[in-house]
Amino acid sequence: MLKWSSTIIFIIVTIATIGLMVIQVYWIRDAVKVKQAVFLRDVQQSMSQVVFNLDKMRIENRLNKQRKNYQQQQNLKAIRDSLNQLFFNGLENINSQTDLDILLQSTDKANRALSQLTISFSKVDAASFLLNKKELINTLIKSALAEKKINIDFEFGIYSTATNSIILQKTGKYPDKLVNESYIYDLSPLGPAFGYPNKLLLYFPNEKRYVLNQLWLLLLISIILFIVIILSFYFSIHTINRQKKLSVMKNDFINNMTHEFKTPISTISLACEALKDSDIKKSESLYDNYIGVINDENKRLSSMAEQILQTAIMDKGQLKLNEEELNIHELIKAAIDSKNIQVESKKGKLQSNLLAFNTQVVGDKIHLTNVIINLLDNAIKYNLSYPEININTVNRNGSVLIKIKDNGIGINSSDQKKIFEKLYRVHTGNLHDFKGFGLGLSYVKAIVEMHKGDVSVESELGKGSIFTIKLPINK
Repeated sequence: MLKWSSTIIFIIVTIATIGLMVIQVYWIRDAVKVKQAVFLRDVQQSMSQVVFNLDKMRIENRLNKQRKNYQQQQNLKAIRDSLNQLFFNGLENINSQTDLDILLQSTDKANRALSQLTISFSKVDAASFLLNKKELINTLIKSALAEKKINIDFEFGIYSTATNSIILQKTGKYPDKLVNESYIYDLSPLGPAFGYPNKLLLYFPNEKRYVLNQLWLLLLISIILFIVIILSFYFSIHTINRQKKLSVMKNDFINNMTHEFKTPISTISLACEALKDSDIKKSESLYDNYIGVINDENKRLSSMAEQILQTAIMDKGQLKLNEEELNIHELIKAAIDSKNIQVESKKGKLQSNLLAFNTQVVGDKIHLTNVIINLLDNAIKYNLSYPEININTVNRNGSVLIKIKDNGIGINSSDQKKIFEKLYRVHTGNLHDFKGFGLGLSYVKAIVEMHKGDVSVESELGKGSIFTIKLPINK
């Protein structure tokens, strides 16, 4: 039932999250469309004014040129009349070579003036006019856009419909864009006598970026909301899975604890009943034997209860270390002595290779000893043959490394990251010979970290494990 409810919750939350994200995407897309429409409207209004002003100036310029042409024609006519008058009058008054030279010089000056006036009339200063027109158009567009608070780079061009080509560009960098992707505005033809009207082309290289920049706050908030929704969804699923795993581990812990406590309690109960049984013949050795059994089982109960209590104290952050200067080799030797008999009883070997030359650490003697004993217990417990355990030490980078190597069943790579978690126990398949609460390695990790150290594991299934404890040396 719990599995189905979790699956349904997961599906509902997933659909809701996807729905919110889809709505957010549509909202952003609509907002972008609105901003783009506003931008287009402002550009159209600005360019309408530009085209009006430009047509007005073109008409004024053409009228001025026509007025100038008319004046030049009058001046040309006057010069021609003066030249004719000078020529005919001059011939009548020529009496000497000097008079002839004077007449020729006057005629030459008049001809040069006439030629210059004719050339000026034909050219009408075309190159200078085009240059001035480019700057004029640029200024008109920039000013019109600024009135609409549009501050963006632009490119413009004048397209001739008569020649089907661009006859004027601002920079010349975007000829293809001007033809294919620009805004197009018709310029007045200035009367039917001047042929087809030219077109003003306007292109914004950074138009999309400009529109998106107008929505940067909305986009930022949307991105943050996306991240919050995704993270919330992730943490919700992660919490649900973690709670499920924790529930399973707690149930396993309770079952293991019940079994572990039940065994010594049953043994003590049987020993007490045997001592009470009047049919059993009592002797001093029998009493000693049963009392020894009761004592051993009582110590076992006390040890398990102490382990659980210590874990509870660490969870509350109330564990206080009795720190002193210690020789780590002495602690290792003490741990070896306490476990040597147990190893020998299983026909195994417990060896040491203590090579560290700087072995002074600051820590709690009892807890550090318990750390090493816990690892030795695991090396002995999780072994299907004759245990072979080796402890060695070395110094490295201001620390002392303690490596405990065994030939046990090993640990799967997927479990190696979890074995230091509280209540976590490695699944052993059909093997049910390995008892425990799943508290030993979490205790080891907590104590080592309280001593500003680190603990890690290297293992392979069927080939044993190597646990490494790293503790800072006392300098």
